[in-house]
Amino acid sequence: MQRAVNDLPRLNDASLLRAHAYINGAWTDGASRFDVINPATGKCIGSVPNNGAAEAHGAIDAASAAFPAWAATSSKERAAILRKWYELIVANCDDLAALMTAEQGKSLAEARAEVIHGAAFVEWFAEEAKRINGDVLSSSWSDKKMVVLKQPIGVCASITPWNFPNAMITRKVAPALAAGCTIVLKPAELTPLSALALAELAHRAGLPAGVMNIVTADSAHTVEVGKALCESPVVRHLSFTGSTPVGKILMQQSAPTVKKLALELGGHAPFIVFEDADVDAAVLGALASKYRNAGQTCICTNRFYAHESVYDEFVQKLAAGAAAITVGNGAEPGVMQGPLIDARALAKVEQHVADALAKGARVEAGGRAHALGGHFYEPTVLSNISADMQIMREETFGPVAAVMKFSTEQEAIAAANDTQFGLASYFYSRDIGRVWRVAEKLEYGMVGINTGLISSEVAPFGGIKQSGLGREGSKYGIEEYLELKYLCIGVN
Repeated sequence: MQRAVNDLPRLNDASLLRAHAYINGAWTDGASRFDVINPATGKCIGSVPNNGAAEAHGAIDAASAAFPAWAATSSKERAAILRKWYELIVANCDDLAALMTAEQGKSLAEARAEVIHGAAFVEWFAEEAKRINGDVLSSSWSDKKMVVLKQPIGVCASITPWNFPNAMITRKVAPALAAGCTIVLKPAELTPLSALALAELAHRAGLPAGVMNIVTADSAHTVEVGKALCESPVVRHLSFTGSTPVGKILMQQSAPTVKKLALELGGHAPFIVFEDADVDAAVLGALASKYRNAGQTCICTNRFYAHESVYDEFVQKLAAGAAAITVGNGAEPGVMQGPLIDARALAKVEQHVADALAKGARVEAGGRAHALGGHFYEPTVLSNISADMQIMREETFGPVAAVMKFSTEQEAIAAANDTQFGLASYFYSRDIGRVWRVAEKLEYGMVGINTGLISSEVAPFGGIKQSGLGREGSKYGIEEYLELKYLCIGVN
């Protein structure tokens, strides 16, 4: 039985607030339930089933049973269902945003933007479904023809994070469905409601039973669900967005069945401001990259490097911009930054700031937990930063900008690359030679040049080094869910 709630978001369509897992086209319960908490208020929004390995295997079985028929549908049929799903997401944008703000904390403006961004992946892959083309090769033999087919890989699994509970799902699920795969999704335990609302809309769009399944679980049960997905020989592809340590565990668990993996793991993004940069533009880009979602994004800047000739100006203007950010409950008008997701996130931010201050950093803006209490933290700018500080070695995942001074281009590139991570990076320069030179030397899967916002459904999203494997979004993203089959045909 669903528990009583005391912080229910106001929805135009109350049926989008689902309280059950979604398996084989039906809303299912579990032996127990867990609560979903609003990080801004600490109050309960609702509860969902606390599923485990048994439910995960049931979802895998459902996906396996649905796969042959779904794979056999025409690309035009799959595209039509995805297009209808896209239209329903856009039509229900306000409700989906309200749910997201309630369970994740980001402002309503950011939540609405994420819903539209997430919908764009569904629209994109609806179109890409009709462009899965193989090849006829130039044959090595006069009596044989050589053909390459692209076929769906099979049953897929996805484990998604809490920081983008809508877009991270559509970015993984839409290409799988477009390719003709079926999928089992395990959404983050902190933000399952957005996933279930998306499932409700997919159901309304006409997605057949078993093609998409959602298994909800708390942090303890997530381990057994994840293990079931990794160890199942039926699951042929696993997509995960989260930390590098967890990604390595999933790789180990998937090794016996030799799964195809798409891993978007930890980031530690540098942001370089060269001496020839437009400083005002760099500040705007820095504010967008750093403080969006309270700094809780995998591609948000974690380390700032400003040339010594523009350092003071950049720090001063960045601090002024940070101080102007309105902090509060994301559901309230005018709020720009919501809370951190939980107490652990707040503690990590406080630890990084304390470490930096103990080693000589200066506070230019913020620097402490917000007066609102709870999980709120002030937008913060720190100067006089050195490379030995924890914030320059680890991902903070919070609204803290630490700015370090550099002298030469070579020094900045070396500092930016001095990490095991390689997800996103940013730099500002108006020198066209430097733009090409630095972009090629930065060891990152994505480089933002004179911009702090880089995510788009059209572009391949992913990292190198220990930031992961594979790409999501773009024309390349659907390739993750396809297998190549070579046909050699004798014609005599």
